[in-house]
Amino acid sequence: MPNQTSFFIKIAAGAVAFAAMFVISIAFGAADISLKDTALALFSNASNDAISVIREIRLPRELAAVLVGAALAVSGAIMQGMTRNPLADPGLLGLTAGANAALAITLAFIPAANYFGIMIACFIGAAVGAALVFGLGSVKRGGFSPFRIVLAGAAISAFLSALAEGIGIYFKISKDVSMWTAGGLIGTTWGQLKVISPFIAVSLVIALLLARQLSILSLSEEAAIGLGQKTMQTKALLFVAITMLAGAAVALAGNMAFVGLLVPHIVRAIVGVDYRHIIPMSAIAGAIFMLFADLLGRTINAPFETPVAAIVAMLGLPFFLLIVRKGGGAFT
Repeated sequence: MPNQTSFFIKIAAGAVAFAAMFVISIAFGAADISLKDTALALFSNASNDAISVIREIRLPRELAAVLVGAALAVSGAIMQGMTRNPLADPGLLGLTAGANAALAITLAFIPAANYFGIMIACFIGAAVGAALVFGLGSVKRGGFSPFRIVLAGAAISAFLSALAEGIGIYFKISKDVSMWTAGGLIGTTWGQLKVISPFIAVSLVIALLLARQLSILSLSEEAAIGLGQKTMQTKALLFVAITMLAGAAVALAGNMAFVGLLVPHIVRAIVGVDYRHIIPMSAIAGAIFMLFADLLGRTINAPFETPVAAIVAMLGLPFFLLIVRKGGGAFT
């Protein structure tokens, strides 16, 4: 009971930090907006120029940051638990590269595809990318090891990225592909959020419902089987959740490295190794991280935008190197 009470206090503190970061990200930017106008935009029907900027530009953009941050952080946490690999991440294990390649193929061969079609293509690409990585990583006798999976992920990601670039050059759509894959939240619309948010919401619910099974699975396959778990069914459902989360994130914001790697490590240092605690806290922490990164991108060189992907990479790379140096135990 004391552990549960401690977790509720931590999750409440995370929720407060998230709310504060969300309001700050709405209020500050190239054009600073007063907290009064921010409150009016969020909680009333009032209207003026500042409120219109919030409702039509900043609010959908920051909601997209919340969804992308939560999706990438939770997918990273699930992958680290499933593979028992501290370096597992949607970007490192082929999911985002697969989604990028599928996006390039769709733009080349189905130029009239709408946003829903592009998102479905990203889901398929993410699934294919991950399947190739896990397949290549487990070809050798004895199944896959964390080290082999990382090598396979690097190889498949490089191949799929080259494929996306090659398609862009050959079909003269490099600019369109780059606009999608560079990583950013500029121009996010309410229509895009309506299409993509249900997929992320369903995936997060699946992750929460299977958090207990994931905790046992993260210890060992044998322990999970010994406790009567249907491991193949659990893995299949978690794989579907990962695919939808990573595919949706790429469709909404392009390629964002390190979020799914960094956030779960920090969260484990706060709430421990129980995935019933890690999954919800990762969603909150991932959302805060992306809101902060997007705020930096909009303000450090205002009125010009700094790519969010570059901000995320600069924040995430030192932690990645630290995790590698510590052998995966930097924050545990």
